[in-house]
Amino acid sequence: MLAGQAVALLSLTWSTYQSLAIPRITECGLSCSQGFACKSRVNRNIFNSFCRQPPTSMSRSVLEALTLSTAMKCAPHDGCSLLLRVHASLTLHESLRGLEACSTSLDTQETHCHSVRVPRASHRLQIGQQLQVNFECFEVSMAQSLYITLRTVPHFCGVHLDQQYHIEDCRDEDVRRNMPDCLAKKLPYWVDRSRKVVLVQVPEAPAGPEYYVRLCLKWFTCKDEGEPVRVTANRVSGMVSLPYSQELPCLCLESWSATPDAVRTQTCPFEDGKCLVALWDAIHYHPGSQALSWEPACPVSGHVSLCWRLEPGAHCLELEQSDRPAHGRVQYSLVDTQPQLCLKFSTRQGIWVRCPFEQPRFPAWKMTVQPAPSGAHLRVAFFSPSSTSFQVRLCHQRKMRPLACHRTLQATPLPPASVSQADLTADPAVAFVDIPRDEACGPDTCIQVGWRTDVHFSIPQQLCGLLCGPQKDPWPYRVTSVPLARGPQQLALRVCPHRTPVPAHTDHWAAIGGLASSPADRAAHRDRHPGLARIWDHTQSPVAQQVHYYGQ
Repeated sequence: MLAGQAVALLSLTWSTYQSLAIPRITECGLSCSQGFACKSRVNRNIFNSFCRQPPTSMSRSVLEALTLSTAMKCAPHDGCSLLLRVHASLTLHESLRGLEACSTSLDTQETHCHSVRVPRASHRLQIGQQLQVNFECFEVSMAQSLYITLRTVPHFCGVHLDQQYHIEDCRDEDVRRNMPDCLAKKLPYWVDRSRKVVLVQVPEAPAGPEYYVRLCLKWFTCKDEGEPVRVTANRVSGMVSLPYSQELPCLCLESWSATPDAVRTQTCPFEDGKCLVALWDAIHYHPGSQALSWEPACPVSGHVSLCWRLEPGAHCLELEQSDRPAHGRVQYSLVDTQPQLCLKFSTRQGIWVRCPFEQPRFPAWKMTVQPAPSGAHLRVAFFSPSSTSFQVRLCHQRKMRPLACHRTLQATPLPPASVSQADLTADPAVAFVDIPRDEACGPDTCIQVGWRTDVHFSIPQQLCGLLCGPQKDPWPYRVTSVPLARGPQQLALRVCPHRTPVPAHTDHWAAIGGLASSPADRAAHRDRHPGLARIWDHTQSPVAQQVHYYGQ
């Protein structure tokens, strides 16, 4: 009893598989319904492309049906191929001589046509009868999208049937088991990250088909990332090693059969999103043109913008008019090489910030704030290895609101080596600006220094709450802005007495987000260096916005 049920279940399963499998044919050809003598033509008659008005006695519904299906033809040594079967029917009219079926590839716009003619001798006897035709010789490719047109011969305007059809691909079980192009999907592989290679296992099939494998970068097409390797049936090694230089989300393993116009399939081992961060490192700075560029190695959907931040890890504020789509190469011309200037990448997967000028190899301008010779002004001097132009803005602090800047001062350029550099910097002074004491000093006053006017993208340094004291008093300290070459800090301000040389043990530095940034650390530092208490008194207010700077 159980054995009989098992046999019945097996028969049902086999019949179900056969009903779902693609029909097999041994020969392609043309067949017409019984009683009709048909002649086929493969070449297309160009004159049938132009239509004529149908006679009044002919109905526009003489074309009754258009049915499409896929067939498979297999040969012992040549493998299997796919064919398109077109089944059509029409009611024969005295003005009709036959049918024409055309297949157009939506990918290549290539068109193939087959026509069938009814001999004149039997035509009059068959008027009004239904003619059924099967076209079975349209050679197609796997996963091909086609547009099929059926019309009369001769072609009458408005008398036609159209249908779109998609050929099965490797997702179809029957195609996957029999088509050589689907062999690539079956190839097992794994990634050896220590050696930076993708290893592809070659199946042991002495009489199997030959195919190619390679690594490529998948854009609209797959761009070469290495030479393709041809896998032959008599290959000695059972493994193919494909080296790569970087893990990218669009780096794919591509394989295809060694036959003309074979369908290529790709498998991308790094497309899970974990390798997306590798795209943001392709940043380049061109010193000659002062251009900052980024070019993704893979397709990206998102935006790129310039931004700046006060300290590492802080929120990066976007610069106006710097937003660009991240579809391809992005370039910003005339960019200031400041450590706080960064690139921000925004995608649906997240936000990433890269600050290329944090490295000490990029030149950065420096500045000092000291009393001017007149005594009634403060002098901001700028030092740079090349000629640059600067502006200084005077602003007022407002609670929970942006600074209100009310005055802009243009820095005066200096001829080369006209100002003594002393021990402040190895770069020459290039410009200076004098600011009245009564406008620069005060708890609610900020000086935005370092607006470069000779570039398109620049950010200022900001000094707030300078306590200058009475004009008759000597200037108690000087502020020097320099880039730090150690640790993660980006900017340091040096505060030291002006009247006397600074002893070596008191020449210390404070940095954004860096050394002794908490009140407890600052108190401990003051206790360790009591000789700096007077300097500390002059620097209790933050010299820069939201950051305490002090003589360390």
